Amino acid sequence: MKVELENVKPMDIEKRSFEIITEELGDKKLVPGTELIVKRCIHTSADFDYAENLCFSENAVEKAIAAIKDGACIVTDTHMAESGINKRVLSRYGGEVFCFISDEDVAATAKANGTASMDKAAAMGKKLIFAIGNAPTALVRLYELIEEGKLDPELIIGVPVGFVNVVQSKELIMQADVPYIVARGRKGGSNVA
Repeated sequence: MKVELENVKPMDIEKRSFEIITEELGDKKLVPGTELIVKRCIHTSADFDYAENLCFSENAVEKAIAAIKDGACIVTDTHMAESGINKRVLSRYGGEVFCFISDEDVAATAKANGTASMDKAAAMGKKLIFAIGNAPTALVRLYELIEEGKLDPELIIGVPVGFVNVVQSKELIMQADVPYIVARGRKGGSNVA
């Protein structure tokens, strides 16, 4: 059996991948302004379900861009998500990326009462965007902090993957009065965040 490979230079693989995604989406209509995000999620996962399950609150993309340009920082729940954020571009606008999962104070507080990373972020007093791809407990705590009036995030990206409280935590974020991008259902992950 002969295997035929496309002759694509390494620097052109991403471009070619996006061409394939666009071709395979065919006539599927995406919400204007969300197309690149949906295609990026498909690209990182090879899962076309994101064309259906990504939900955006009204003007979420525009609000996120404005927040970044106004110096918002991004808080993630994993180092994998943290490493996928272009820190150089974010810093141009005064933003930084934070992941508190390995912080000793967070670990001690979490051991005592179950949550800590999102509380530490809320106490920062900065404009924040949250990119949550692993921990449904982080989304639940964000919802609680919002309801308690202790947090007013610029955007929550809620895409944890898994089975326990994943669907429920995403639905809570969609009920909160904040901008969001949520992958409904069980799919997601740090790479998608």
